[in-house]
Amino acid sequence: MTDAATRHRPGTWHLSTEPDDSPAATALFREYYTEVAQRYHVLRGQPRITSEEIDEGVAEYPAGQLVAPGGALFIARQAGEAVGCAGLLLIDGGRTAELKRVFVRAPWRGRGAAGVLMCAVERHAAELGAERLRLDTRRDLTEAVALYRAYGYEEIPAYKEDRYAEVFFEKAVAGAPPGR
Repeated sequence: MTDAATRHRPGTWHLSTEPDDSPAATALFREYYTEVAQRYHVLRGQPRITSEEIDEGVAEYPAGQLVAPGGALFIARQAGEAVGCAGLLLIDGGRTAELKRVFVRAPWRGRGAAGVLMCAVERHAAELGAERLRLDTRRDLTEAVALYRAYGYEEIPAYKEDRYAEVFFEKAVAGAPPGR
């Protein structure tokens, strides 16, 4: 058997932090953007997204944000293959960590990578002294919304402006120092 289900059995996840312009990060971001932008186009009855539009969309998120000291990007690998990512960015003077670009490649979904990434980001946010984690997403990204709710994130009013954000979430960081 050589289908995706047999090739991608659950195993040991290997996490690393990498620069957000590493080859693995670049490939994952491009795949992430392609998927969410294509879904956006389809839901709105627009033509399929072009490779030029993907290039433009990816370029809107310049490298250098999800790196120390004010951020981090975690890459999950199995058998050496980069299969997912999750980043965080300190905002609000470091009191808040924003969850960014949580993505797992389709053949690897449902195998625990998202949970490993979420836990890593939450631990790192606590290590950086953040009091809370926030994120934004779209309602049509139902899998993402379900993931965030499953990890204890609660819907909050908008905390920033973003033309694509429709729903905002927040979670207190476990182990955060009291009242910074």
